[in-house]
Amino acid sequence: MSTPEASRSSPRLFTPRFGALCGLVVLAVLSRWLPHPPNFTPIAALALFGGAHFTHKGWAFAVPMVAMLLGDALIGFHSLMPVVYGAFAATVGIGLLLRRRRSPLRVAGATLAGSVLFFVVTNFGLWAIESFYPKTLEGLVACYVAALPYFYNTLLGDAFFTAVLFGGFALAEWRFPVLRPATYQLAS
Repeated sequence: MSTPEASRSSPRLFTPRFGALCGLVVLAVLSRWLPHPPNFTPIAALALFGGAHFTHKGWAFAVPMVAMLLGDALIGFHSLMPVVYGAFAATVGIGLLLRRRRSPLRVAGATLAGSVLFFVVTNFGLWAIESFYPKTLEGLVACYVAALPYFYNTLLGDAFFTAVLFGGFALAEWRFPVLRPATYQLAS
């Protein structure tokens, strides 16, 4: 039998904040199945947002991975999945750096860092794993050059979805104080 003291001392997982975070996550995941330009997806923003906002690090990493896995189950599995998932896990890591001190400038910098990281890692993976390009320096450069038009869409998609997720949740926290964490701190 639990006592009132025991229930107050153990953290609750399913709080209004957690529910609101999950609601935003579900909306972002569902938007992946709407028609969109190549690489204009919410997953990198979701990884960054999860790292910055989920109290439990396990949830921060699990949410974008599960979103990707569900999408890949419908769209199709591919040989670059470990590379892509690894890049998104690293983006969660960037989001973890935003936990204590978020500002529009820091979020913008983290978004750009995540986009560049994804571009560099996944295109290197494509060059290394697939046989589309020769395994030479010239082949690697050709791979990156061919991916530049997709990078533009990645930047736009990451910026858009990051603004929606971070901005929308900041507005919700301002409007509904119950959504704010106890240690919430905005930084300049």
